[in-house]
Amino acid sequence: MKPFEINIPQADLDDLHARLDQTRWPISPEGATWAQGTPLAHLQDLARQWRSFDWRETERRLNKIPQFVTEIDGAPLHFLHVRSAKEDAEPLLLAHGWPCTGFAFEQVIEPLSRDFHVVVPTVPGFGFSGPTRELGWTVSRVAGMVATLMRRLGYDRYLAHGYDLGSLLTRELGLLDAPRVRAIHLNHIFSAHVTQENADMSVEAERLGVEKAYKYDYEQFGYVSIQSTRPQSVAYALTDSPVAQLEWIEWAFHTWSDPAVGIPLDALLTNVSIFWFTRTAGSAARYYQEGFEAWGELEPDSPVPTSVSVFPHDVGVSIRRMAERNHNIVRWQEVERGGHFAAFEVPELVVREIREAFLS
Repeated sequence: MKPFEINIPQADLDDLHARLDQTRWPISPEGATWAQGTPLAHLQDLARQWRSFDWRETERRLNKIPQFVTEIDGAPLHFLHVRSAKEDAEPLLLAHGWPCTGFAFEQVIEPLSRDFHVVVPTVPGFGFSGPTRELGWTVSRVAGMVATLMRRLGYDRYLAHGYDLGSLLTRELGLLDAPRVRAIHLNHIFSAHVTQENADMSVEAERLGVEKAYKYDYEQFGYVSIQSTRPQSVAYALTDSPVAQLEWIEWAFHTWSDPAVGIPLDALLTNVSIFWFTRTAGSAARYYQEGFEAWGELEPDSPVPTSVSVFPHDVGVSIRRMAERNHNIVRWQEVERGGHFAAFEVPELVVREIREAFLS
């Protein structure tokens, strides 16, 4: 287990700038909207801002968070680790999703560290854990690595929170590492969505759930189709073209965030830069192929005390009666603002929800 510091070679920065300067832009049809992908003028403006983005200042800011790397299961695992001033504080693991890294929690780490020892692993294949170099990377495999990490850190019992891929990882930890996982908190549960066939259409949340599911399946599913069937194909484009990488992430951030809040520009450019410099677009995409058939299915029963915070602008709508089929639900909260990337959008509400789930 070694300390880690971000230090991107200047040659990589120069290469990024040269590629942005030499971008070959496509022709955009008149009247094109987000339904066709990120609008041309919007993406050109973001690319200009990325070109002038101060990465060195970003490095200095990120390096203020204690970072480490260790090897588990033959692969490097990068993680953030901030101990609380309270020596008897409980450990809290935070698990990120796609297309993000552990730095998605940058704004919540310090306030949460007042009450918890905070551990934030970067999923292998994402960011500074580096690209995975063989097939076989599944949620179960990563959960085993994270459980090993917590033991190495000396944490015999801990709490866990996750969203997106991280919600699957958090839930799997509860099954794999019981009884060391005392309780978990999730932003959503994939198997708790409703369909036209099983929804109670007299309930507003369930009607909305059906509407969102239809919109996702028929208007937003393209990225899943590609990443779950041809992850290496998309890897070529996203690793060679910074504008392609920028668009791939910006579309998700724009589409699944609260339109009244959005994702801060600095957070977007930091996130995109990390994927670009680490060349992890392809290995992150592969999680949609390996084991993807289990996403959204009825997973094994989980006895772990589970709290859920439902953010109104998330991709899908988790329904409590569906979650209770196979979860031990102890708290269910409808949050007033925020979307899929809540830790970016409304970090203060994420902190509030985690504290109320685990400290009340």
